[in-house]
Order: sequence, then C-alpha cells, then structure tokens
Amino acid sequence: MAFTIVASCVNCWACVPLCPNQAIQAEQPHFVIRAGRCTECVGDYAAAQCASICPIEGAIIDELGKALNPPGSLTGVPPERWALAQAEIAAR
Repeated sequence: MAFTIVASCVNCWACVPLCPNQAIQAEQPHFVIRAGRCTECVGDYAAAQCASICPIEGAIIDELGKALNPPGSLTGVPPERWALAQAEIAAR
C-alpha cells in the first residue's frame, strides 16, 4: 500500500511537510514516495494529505495506476473539453 509520484510532478514541495510519515523525499528528477513509509494516511487522516495539497492533476497515483487527482478534478475542465480547446489553439 503506497502511492507513487510520477514525472508530471513540478517539485513544488507542498506535499513534503504534510506527510505524517515523512515518506516523501526529493530525488532526481522529481519527488518520490518511499513505499515502506507510506500508509496512504490511513489511520491518520480521512484523505491522503499529499493528494489533498497537490496542485498537479495526475501527479500522484495509487498502486493500480489511478490518479488521486484525475484530469479535470482540480480545474473543473473535463479532459475532452481541454483537448478540444488545445486543438483549437494549435489550429490558429
């Protein structure tokens, strides 16, 4: 039971002080979560603290590869609409 921080992490440091188990550490090229220390905040908090503060959609995933903050969850813009807007901008 542990989360993973993926390459889209921007190293903002927001998650580091919130982790109750000090499981997040800086490594190149982005932060990593030490699996042996991560409890997914079970027993400490109702929700994972790293995901609750992370400003990047999809940067933290669970053991099944599911994003804790999936695309659209923070911005309110559905992924399909975002892709359409990006395509429109690129066509200009």
